Amino acid sequence: MKQSNIAKVFKALSSEQRLNLFKMICDETEKLNLGKEKNCCEGLEKAFTTACDCLDLSRSTISHHFKELQNAGLITCKRVGQSYSCMVNKDVVQEVREFLK
Repeated sequence: MKQSNIAKVFKALSSEQRLNLFKMICDETEKLNLGKEKNCCEGLEKAFTTACDCLDLSRSTISHHFKELQNAGLITCKRVGQSYSCMVNKDVVQEVREFLK
């Protein structure tokens, strides 16, 4: 991964709200992998509207944060009906880990 792309990842995670959103997505994924009980954001894919409820942020703020995380390559988002869902891009996360070694 190019250093400019790594910089985009760190810039996206420099916002506390985006960091919280990304952490929430990662935590829920980990719970699924460990077979633990699901809470407000079920499944690997996180519904946009559920994220609004979990983080107590406006829809426009969540939308902006999703866009920034997506532009950095940390998540992939898609429209499902009237809402959005997203998944962690594990490849990018792994590349950042390798960069930090």
